[in-house]
Amino acid sequence: MNPAPTPLILAIDGRSGAGKTSLAVETAALLRPHLSVSVFHLDSVYPGWDGLAASLPGYVQDVVSPLSAGRPAHWRWWDWTTGAPGAADVTAPADVVILEGVGAGHRQARPHMHAVAWVAMEDAERKRRALDRDGETFAAHWDRWASQEDEYLAADDVADAAWLTVDGHAAAPSAAADLVEGLRSLPGWDAALALVPAPGPDRWAHRTLPTAVDPRALFAASGGPDAATALLLESSDRDVTPALERSRHSLIGLATGASPRAEHRAGTTTVQGGHVMVRRPGGFFPWLATVWPDSEEGQGSGPGPFRPGWMGWIGYGIKREAGSPDGASAPEAPQAAGAQHTPPEALLFRPGRGAAVDHVAGTTVLYWRADDPDGPDWADRTVHDLESAAPPTSPTPPAPGAPAAPPPPTFTLRDSRAEYLAKIRTAQDEIVEGNTYEVCLTTQLEATTEDFDGWSTYQRLAGANRAPFTLYLRAEAGAGAGQGAEILSTSPERFLSVSSVAAGSWLVTEPIKGTRPRGGTDAEDRALAAELAASVKDRAENIMITDLARNDLSRFAVPGTLATTRVCAIESYPTVHQMVSTVTAQLEPGVPRADALAAAFPPGSMTGAPKISTMDLLERLEAGPRGIYSGVAGYLSADGAADLNVLIRTLVAVPVPADQLAPGTAAAGPGAHATHLSLGVGGAITADSDPEEEWDEVRTKAHGVLRVLGSAFPDA
Repeated sequence: MNPAPTPLILAIDGRSGAGKTSLAVETAALLRPHLSVSVFHLDSVYPGWDGLAASLPGYVQDVVSPLSAGRPAHWRWWDWTTGAPGAADVTAPADVVILEGVGAGHRQARPHMHAVAWVAMEDAERKRRALDRDGETFAAHWDRWASQEDEYLAADDVADAAWLTVDGHAAAPSAAADLVEGLRSLPGWDAALALVPAPGPDRWAHRTLPTAVDPRALFAASGGPDAATALLLESSDRDVTPALERSRHSLIGLATGASPRAEHRAGTTTVQGGHVMVRRPGGFFPWLATVWPDSEEGQGSGPGPFRPGWMGWIGYGIKREAGSPDGASAPEAPQAAGAQHTPPEALLFRPGRGAAVDHVAGTTVLYWRADDPDGPDWADRTVHDLESAAPPTSPTPPAPGAPAAPPPPTFTLRDSRAEYLAKIRTAQDEIVEGNTYEVCLTTQLEATTEDFDGWSTYQRLAGANRAPFTLYLRAEAGAGAGQGAEILSTSPERFLSVSSVAAGSWLVTEPIKGTRPRGGTDAEDRALAAELAASVKDRAENIMITDLARNDLSRFAVPGTLATTRVCAIESYPTVHQMVSTVTAQLEPGVPRADALAAAFPPGSMTGAPKISTMDLLERLEAGPRGIYSGVAGYLSADGAADLNVLIRTLVAVPVPADQLAPGTAAAGPGAHATHLSLGVGGAITADSDPEEEWDEVRTKAHGVLRVLGSAFPDA
C-alpha cells in the first residue's frame, strides 16, 4: 500500500476579527474542485477565554505534526458549557491542509508549514466586525482575549515571518483568489496548483495616434514624472543611428494602484499585488520563472514589442545567483522588514498603463488595462496635454532677483587615483598567476546634493548623450524594506534581447569592450576611431568577453544555432567610440526564459573572464558594492520577449533619509530634501593594460554624465 502524499500546509493567522475564517473557507472552496482540502479552526480547541497560550503546544502536537506527516489529526472540541474537553474529532490529511486561527502560524508550528498567511486589519475595524458577528458574547471578553493576542505577538514575529500578508478589508472571494495566486510563486506550491485554473491574460484597451510622438513629451504628458513607479525606455539615437530597427521603438510603462511590484533583497522577493503581499524566500531568478511565461499567452495583448508584462531593473548584487560568493545566502524564511536605506537589489513592476512609439511606422499607441475605469480619462488627458504643450524653447537667463541656480554636485571618488592604479596592478598579478585573464575593475563617483530633479536631469542627459538603450526609471519606496531610486541611463550596450515564443525565441547579446573619446576635429575623431579599430589590446578584450557571451548563451541554445554575427565593430556616440560584438542563439524549447537570463547574468562585459572566479576577485578588490550599477534594466514581455540594457553611463539617485543627513546638509528649510548620486565607471584590465591609460578611460567614461551636471571629475 502506497503511503498518503504529504500535504501542503497553509496556516492563516491574524488577530480576532481580521477575516481569517472567511478567507480560509473561500480559499478551500477555490481549491476543492481540483484538490482535496482539509480545514481546521483553532477556535475549536481554545480552552476557554484565557486559553490561547495553553492551546498552542497541543495544537502543534495533536494537529500540526500528524497532518504534516500525512497522518490524521485526532483532537477534542472544547466544551464551553462545561469548561472541559468535549467530543473527539479527527481532521484527515489532504492535498492541502488549511489551519486557521489566532496562533495558527506560531513559531513552534512554522517548521511544519509550507506557507503562513497573516491577515492584517487595523484594530478598530477588527473589533467592529468581530462584535457585529458575535455580539454580546464576545464583547464581554474582547479586552481579555486581546491582551492574550498581545502577549502572543510580543513573543512571536509571526506577522513579519509570514510569507503572505493579506488585506483583511478585501472581500473574501477576491482575497482568496489573490492568495492562491500568491501561493503559486512559493516553493513547492506551483506543481500542486497546476490543475487550479489561473486567471486569464490581462485584457487591454488601446488608442492609436497617427504620429510618432516625442517620447519624453509623451512621458511627461502621461504623468510619468509624478508616478510612484514608471519607466521610459527609448533609443535617443534614433535620428542618427544606422541601426534603425534597433532604435525603432520607445516604450513607457506606468504603475497604477493595481500594478504588482516585486522587490528583491537579502534572499527574499517581496511582491505586492492585489490584496496580497508575498515574501518568497530564495533566489530572484527562480521567482522570476514563476511569473514570466514561456508561452504565447501574451500575444496580441499590447502594442509594439512589449506585451505588458514586467519592467524594471536587476542590480549587479544578484550575481550571487551566478555563483559569486558575497556572504549573502538566501534565508530559509523571509526576513522581517528592516529599516534599510538602500534600493532593492532588483525591482520589477507590471504597468497598468503605458505607451509605445513606433518611429518607423510613425504611430503612437496608448494602452491601459480594460478594467481600469479611469483609463479612458487618462488617455484623454495625455492627448490633451500633448496637444496643448508649448514647444521647447532655449533656456533664458534668470530674471533679476531670481534665486540662484543650485550649484552642481561635488563628487568624490571611492578610490583615489593611486588606489585605483594599485588595484589594476593587483589584478594584473592575478592574471600572471593564471587566476583570471580579464578583470572589469570599477569604482564609483558619489555626491550628496539638495533638491535634485531627476526627470529634468535625465532629459538633459538623453539630449547630450544619444544612445540606443537610454532609459529613465523612477520607483518610490515600496512595500519592501529600503528606499526607492531613480535611474538615469544613457547606456549604449544591450545585455540581452529575447524574441517572443512565436518569433522563435532568439537570444541576442551585444557586449562592448574598447573605448576612445571623441575627437575635437573631424580628422582627430576619425583617427581615434581608427586607432580603436586597430588596437590589438582592445580587440583582445572584446574577443575574450565575446567568447564568454558565447559560453553563456550556449548553455541553453539549440545545437548549431550559436553564432557571432558581428566582431569588434566600431559604434560612435556623442562622447565616445565603442567596440561592439554581437552573439546570437536560439533558446532550446522547454527551457524557462528566466534560466537563460540567469545564465547570462551578470553581463560578462562588467565582470571579466572567467566570470565566477573573476567576480570573486572583484569582491576583494572593489571598495564597495556596485548596487544597481552594472546590472540590467528594461522589459520582460508577457509573450516571452525581453530587451535589457547594461546599466553603464548611468546615474543612480537615491533619497537620503532625514536621519542620515549630516548636520547642515539640508539647510533650505521645510520641504528641502537631499539625494545621494552615484556614477559607476571602470574598464577591462588585461596583462597588457597600461594603468595610467586605464585611469584616463575611467575619466573619459564619466565625462558624458559629469558635463551635463556641470560637475568636474574629482581630484584624485
